Amino acid sequence: MAVPRDPDRLLRIAQARQQALQQTLAPDSSLIEPWIARSWERCLALGLAPTQRVAFAAVSSAERHRTEEANRALVLAARPVLEQLGRAMMDTRYFAILTNQHGVVVDAHGAIDRSDRRADLITRIGTDLSESSVGTTAIGAALSELAPVWLHRGEHFFDDTSDYSCAGAPLFGPHGQCVGMLDLTGVQAVERPELRHLVVQSARSIENALTLAQAHAVLLRLNWPGRTLGDETDGLLGLDVDGGITSANSAARQLMPQLNQDVLEGWHCRDFFALPFEKLFDAARRDGPPLEVPLWSGLRLQLLARRQSRHVLARSTAPAQTGAAAPAMPLKDVESALIQKAVRDARGNVAQAARLLGISRATVYRKLGQMAKSG
Repeated sequence: MAVPRDPDRLLRIAQARQQALQQTLAPDSSLIEPWIARSWERCLALGLAPTQRVAFAAVSSAERHRTEEANRALVLAARPVLEQLGRAMMDTRYFAILTNQHGVVVDAHGAIDRSDRRADLITRIGTDLSESSVGTTAIGAALSELAPVWLHRGEHFFDDTSDYSCAGAPLFGPHGQCVGMLDLTGVQAVERPELRHLVVQSARSIENALTLAQAHAVLLRLNWPGRTLGDETDGLLGLDVDGGITSANSAARQLMPQLNQDVLEGWHCRDFFALPFEKLFDAARRDGPPLEVPLWSGLRLQLLARRQSRHVLARSTAPAQTGAAAPAMPLKDVESALIQKAVRDARGNVAQAARLLGISRATVYRKLGQMAKSG
């Protein structure tokens, strides 16, 4: 049975628009979400007017090329999730859009009606869907608020965008920075606020894929005692061979809030776990069962330690091979190959190589020195 919709919803939105966009008084919070009012205010401060035509302009071809190169890892991590979303929403007239941290489209997937200009324009790679370009949308709002959002029809700023309904969630990379956002949009579609839940879950899957793809020697899966480790709710923490933290997903940052206060560089797993960190590496080497480990906060977490799959590491350091399987590389050799490749790719720029690897410059210099001595 269909869920009954609020027949007065669009009327209340129209009332809120009249209050806010004509700047007669602040909109009643019972009519409109506060974050929507804030977005409308930002649009007005930019000198925008609701009746202006929206061009849905694309960035230049040179900027589009730079954007595609810079977001290749994000697109690869998100592609399986976008395909799943396409199946989940195939009968709803909603589709998925992926943007970078500036609101520029880097991918789109789903039942996109290319004969409908309203759908075609916003799903072109390189289209600028930032708040300054297209006003209040789930894209601009999620990137400004850094929180999941849902908005419907007239809650958009421009009249030209009032045919859309959309859910959005920001995407955070393995070093904690916002790297883009995921948007689910419908054109003159039935309002589906439950898509906010779907977009949040899907964003978590993309963030986890980005964290798992980050080079690490050991991966820690974390959760509270009693939870089953191995699903999308796990905290993910990547460690280098010295126990330094190289990556963390959003769940790990919620379990260990100190990680939200600074960049990852300089953090070590001993800063969080009240036990010798070598025990974590021993557990990874044994592929042992989950451990219950104490934190310095007095809390305890359940933890599963695993080495990064050798074939994943080798894939990023060696050319493709055919025929017989390549021999397994010792962990130290894999680490050396990763560092040497990163320095080559950065054309000798150690700072850039360190950022690519997710470790400190000091660690790169020290490892290069060790390699030189052993060579």
